[in-house]
Amino acid sequence: MRVLSVDLGTSNTVAVLSAHGRPPRVVEVDGSATMPSAVFATEDGGIIVGRDAERRARLDPSRFEPNPKRRVDESTLLLGDNVITVTDALAAVLHRVAEETTRQLGGAQPDEVRLTHPAQWGTVRRNVLLSAARLAGFTCNLVLIPEPVAAAAHFASFPDRALGAGQALAVYDLGAGTFDCAIVGATQNGFAVLAEDGLADLGGLDVDQALLEHVGRQVSNKDPQRWQRLLRPESTGDRRAQRALREDVRAAKEALSRHPQTEVPMPEPFEDVLVTRAELEALVRPSMLRSVELLAAVLRSNAMNPEHLAGVYLVGGSSRLPLVASLIGEQLRIVPTTLDQPETAVALGAHHVSRDGAAMWTQDIRSSPQSGPVAIPQTGQPQAPYREPDTVRTYPVAPPQQQPHPQPPADVSRRNRNMLIGLGAVAAVAVIVAVVAIVFRATNGSSAPSAADCFQPGTVNAEGFTACLGNLAGTVPEHANCAPGWQRIMPGLRELDGTVVSCSIGNPNEGTQIVYTQLDTMEAAQRRADLLLEFNGVTSDQVEADWSGNGLTGTYRAVTSDTFGTLVFTVDDRPLVGMVLKPNGDKQLDPNKLADEFEKSVQPGTA
Repeated sequence: MRVLSVDLGTSNTVAVLSAHGRPPRVVEVDGSATMPSAVFATEDGGIIVGRDAERRARLDPSRFEPNPKRRVDESTLLLGDNVITVTDALAAVLHRVAEETTRQLGGAQPDEVRLTHPAQWGTVRRNVLLSAARLAGFTCNLVLIPEPVAAAAHFASFPDRALGAGQALAVYDLGAGTFDCAIVGATQNGFAVLAEDGLADLGGLDVDQALLEHVGRQVSNKDPQRWQRLLRPESTGDRRAQRALREDVRAAKEALSRHPQTEVPMPEPFEDVLVTRAELEALVRPSMLRSVELLAAVLRSNAMNPEHLAGVYLVGGSSRLPLVASLIGEQLRIVPTTLDQPETAVALGAHHVSRDGAAMWTQDIRSSPQSGPVAIPQTGQPQAPYREPDTVRTYPVAPPQQQPHPQPPADVSRRNRNMLIGLGAVAAVAVIVAVVAIVFRATNGSSAPSAADCFQPGTVNAEGFTACLGNLAGTVPEHANCAPGWQRIMPGLRELDGTVVSCSIGNPNEGTQIVYTQLDTMEAAQRRADLLLEFNGVTSDQVEADWSGNGLTGTYRAVTSDTFGTLVFTVDDRPLVGMVLKPNGDKQLDPNKLADEFEKSVQPGTA
């Protein structure tokens, strides 16, 4: 069966295809996994979409609409001297996806198309989406799936992230045009949206606007009239200049998710403007705080506390902002999670939502029978009216499939503490405790276990240590409060697999926090190390070096942010992982200082 899932987003559209029994894969349109949702109206009444539309916009910006989905409530768009309907604009975007999919299928069409939509979309908006899909040429079955359900299905498709019946996941979806949040509960057969809410006036575009206004305050006094023409263009030249400036501002925003500062190129007569991540975060903190507070309110409306959640899953390209993870940790005391690219999570997850079963509504997810997403019959069949839910909708999910995890590079060079600049891929951790530092040292005085011993579970003492973990911890348990599991450090964190011991030195929310983990394979240990490091949030600098002590050798990596620092280390021949969280309240902690503390006082074997 050929199944196509399409996430038509405000700024970008993502399509995922599963055909001929192969696993789902992202359909690259014009050589990219994401296609701009932009449209351009030609003089002869045609509509050009995607990157071609963006290129044509440089010639005549008045005929260009970069975000037609954000105008879904409007019946028509005026592009140049052409009036087109919003439905036609969205249909043109979907038609381009249909063209590329049909080409890759050798001329065949999908047997089913799954369209995702915000959970808050009502009948009118959903019908606009369905009408656009029909106009785009999709004559097969159409299935509508709320975006939070698709996101939860993607999260649960990873074997180590599966949700058990009765567990709930919070989905934080910050896209280009809107913010949506939902609590999705797992049943024995699928998922149910328990509660949802959103902000129509918050998204990546609003972040762009705030940064543009900030830049304007820096330069507008040099030529106020010229700046006003940029903001309110009247000529084609002014519109081109405005569009180029907005693209540069957006690129600067994205760069600040990876680097602490960047420059915004400015048109003449203005000079280029240096902007910092701290400045951007100060601009958008009130807006981002609104989104996190709304998520907390949605939890309360469902009579849930953050510790009841299996996790908070970040979706949408704008969720890459490091501030998002920080605020979630500060407000909810829980670790947010990202998997792969946030932009593709919804489209990929739609494939894991099963259509089997009868549609029904339920109030109690723990006792709900199996049900399926709303299916729109093929063209020519009677279509029942799409009614609004009065209660919670349940969606079954396909059984999780083994998916490949990213493997570490075959040759990870181990230098004497080399600083790695521009590592933007260290994604979003533990703001729940607000920081990071990994601290380990010395031996425990007993005979050291062999490497082979560490591939077995082993017996644990009262604090949860196996012989292998005790060898790794050294004397840390003598001056720290240690207990089995993650609860001492991260009360809201869902337990991960493996033998885990958490230790606190000082206040659990302010002092140094230490986590030791023993897994069953070296591959699992490397994946866990990568995951723990990714929790820290996007950062530009990283330190990597070797360590040795207590008869063990390995490698550590350290990263820091404005709120905390993380140092994660592994052992060369044993499936052991260490992590420590250290607050950075005074903003003085950097990767080198964190590495110094590790080497002087906490690595195994230090005094």
